Amino acid sequence: MTPPPSDARRVPERPVLVTLRALLPYLWPRNDVRTRLRVAGACFLLVAAKVATICVPYLYSRVVDALHHGRDPAAGLAVMPLALIVGYGMLRLMSAGLGEWRDALFAPVRFRISCVAAMRSFRHMHALSLRFHLDRQSGSVTRAIARGTEAIETILRVGVFNVIPTLLEALMVIAVIWRLFDWRYAAIMLAAVVAYVGFTVTFTSWRIGIRREMNEINSEASWKALDSLLNYETVKYFGNEDHESRRYEEAQARYERAAIRTQVSLNGLNFGQAAIIAVTLTLVMLLAAQDVAQGRLSVGRFVLVNTYLMQLYLPLNFLGSIYSAMRTALVDLEQMFHLMDEMPDVVDRPAAIGLPARLDEAPAASVRFEHVRFSYRPDREILHDVSFSVPAGGRVAIVGPTGAGKSTISRLLFRFYDVTAGRVVVDGHDVRDYGQAALRAAIGVVPQDTVLFNDTIGYNIAYGRLGASQDEIEHAARLAQIHDFIAALPDGYATRVGERGLKLSGGEKQRVAIARTILKNPRILILDEATSALDTHTEQEIQAALRTVSAERTTVIIAHRLSTVVDADEILVMGDGVVKERGTHRSLLARDGLYAGMWAAQAEERAEEEVGEGVGTGAGERPGAEAGAASGTGLGA
Repeated sequence: MTPPPSDARRVPERPVLVTLRALLPYLWPRNDVRTRLRVAGACFLLVAAKVATICVPYLYSRVVDALHHGRDPAAGLAVMPLALIVGYGMLRLMSAGLGEWRDALFAPVRFRISCVAAMRSFRHMHALSLRFHLDRQSGSVTRAIARGTEAIETILRVGVFNVIPTLLEALMVIAVIWRLFDWRYAAIMLAAVVAYVGFTVTFTSWRIGIRREMNEINSEASWKALDSLLNYETVKYFGNEDHESRRYEEAQARYERAAIRTQVSLNGLNFGQAAIIAVTLTLVMLLAAQDVAQGRLSVGRFVLVNTYLMQLYLPLNFLGSIYSAMRTALVDLEQMFHLMDEMPDVVDRPAAIGLPARLDEAPAASVRFEHVRFSYRPDREILHDVSFSVPAGGRVAIVGPTGAGKSTISRLLFRFYDVTAGRVVVDGHDVRDYGQAALRAAIGVVPQDTVLFNDTIGYNIAYGRLGASQDEIEHAARLAQIHDFIAALPDGYATRVGERGLKLSGGEKQRVAIARTILKNPRILILDEATSALDTHTEQEIQAALRTVSAERTTVIIAHRLSTVVDADEILVMGDGVVKERGTHRSLLARDGLYAGMWAAQAEERAEEEVGEGVGTGAGERPGAEAGAASGTGLGA
């Protein structure tokens, strides 16, 4: 197992303003008047709630002064203090009510934006080319998307309606203090706010590096756990449970150290913020006490300035935690936006044309490779001037040793990659002229390594054409020689196949893959080692079914077993990225070249296997079939 590539672990830093600018279209979407009205209404309620909040301490000081100047026990509660107290209560209720109304009005926007961002990210990941997914780990990608969508919700919740309102409230309090008292009070409070914000921003910017490192280590730990669990059988084969545990434990230990550094730095941030507020409170209270002693301030005004200070202290104290959460969210968000910035290698042309997909919509399509060159990396070319053609309804087989470039041909035809030079032609048009979705809808692939969804057998077959009827699903299963096996299961087509289909044997998974491709009913069929996981007897049954299925389709067969391609119209023998031989099975044998040598070697292997079967189990037994059935977890038991 190799570690994730460095570009998958290290995410380039983005300026904060760039990240926030990328978020604005979600918050203020085009052609969505309803969302814009909600945002505007929430902003209005935000300002109204803060105005009411600022008025509460002032009315409270008026109540104190009224009660202090009218202290006559016989008079009872005067009308003016009574009105002020009622007004004070109403203002507090209004402040709270406007804040809750604001949150309720904005909640649909906040959660909708998170959902839209998650869906756009998910769709974008599917739009990226195969090269991206081969270079990345799925666990890291999905975790980055999950953290990013949570970060959007956090930024909207604590940023829009906490950071901005807190700064707005601080400015309003300073303005009121200047108006009701004098410049000295306002200067001290303004200096405190500037010092507090400056300290918080500077300290948190330093802490953000620790948080980013913690995220990267967390992603690495998640990747190692996912990779180990997905390769559960491999781990067991080699008895490396302790090794996997040590790798995961090492990643977790690094995460623990980073998390401790994050927590300690947070404690330092909180203490520094508290120190700034404590010094400010002390200075302002000393100044106010001196003015009260000299008769320049009333008791009510002394209470007012103290109340305003406390009112300013609480949101500012909260601002530290909010800003830290905001910066953390921005780090998470920049990872997701970095993924969104990834561009696919294969893109549709602006005037991409369509292509009939199903065999019942149009006859089989022709395929032609014209002087194709291709390289995954600039310094190593895989295909060198490859040319061949497959007429509509024809069958061409591609054989050769591992690494000869056979599977690369199927990937170019399916347009996972674009050719470096030359062109691939389908129905007379370069595949780059078609839309990718249209081209791929016309091509069915039975891959060598079949991976199934962790769902039912019926769902996995129906994945070939979503919305197909049960009769159509069963018909495809019959053609793939798997219907009887499914029908014998207790849950039939509702049987769940497990993670990646691990509850089925290799042969059973391969038949499901064949069935869903049959259900797709494509005009072009690619069989990429489609029977490699099957025993000899089952392979013969499947080959008969595949011949029936491919009878009217253009078929490209990529195979290692030469016995599966003897009836192909033309056989291409690949080697070192070029077509070394071509012809029918008989003509290639008569040439006595590379193909004939491969045929003789495989014939010798088959003879040895038949001798081994006869000695070990008797001629009537099929050990390959038993092994295929045993490799699953016993669904058919």
